[in-house]
Amino acid sequence: QVRLVESGGGLVQAGGSLRLSCAASIRTFTMYVMGWFRQPPGKEREFVAAISGSGDATIYADSVKDRFTMSRDNSKNTVYLQMNSLKAEDTAVYYCAAAGGAFTTAQAMGVSAYNHWGQGTQVTVSS
Repeated sequence: QVRLVESGGGLVQAGGSLRLSCAASIRTFTMYVMGWFRQPPGKEREFVAAISGSGDATIYADSVKDRFTMSRDNSKNTVYLQMNSLKAEDTAVYYCAAAGGAFTTAQAMGVSAYNHWGQGTQVTVSS
């Protein structure tokens, strides 16, 4: 049974930083591409970032590139999302997701590639 638990969300002022964590109960953690998605109020869930199983490859949405950094610690079965220079438009529920198998970059940016999801953590950026 795969379980993903996010933490680290909260309220922050524009320009501030937050670090999200996602602890995964996955036996073969390194075989999973991990992703972060977010769902702003009243909008569809959207891709934020993804990281390969080994951690040597990452991709980001254009809207967060150069501000957010995704990483993973395979010894702790945990992925992180360091969010800097936060903007009001970053306000959303952030979800951690896991995808078993091999994917192209385009596939890894899609919701349908991921078959395991966390419960989400709220991030609110005040302007």
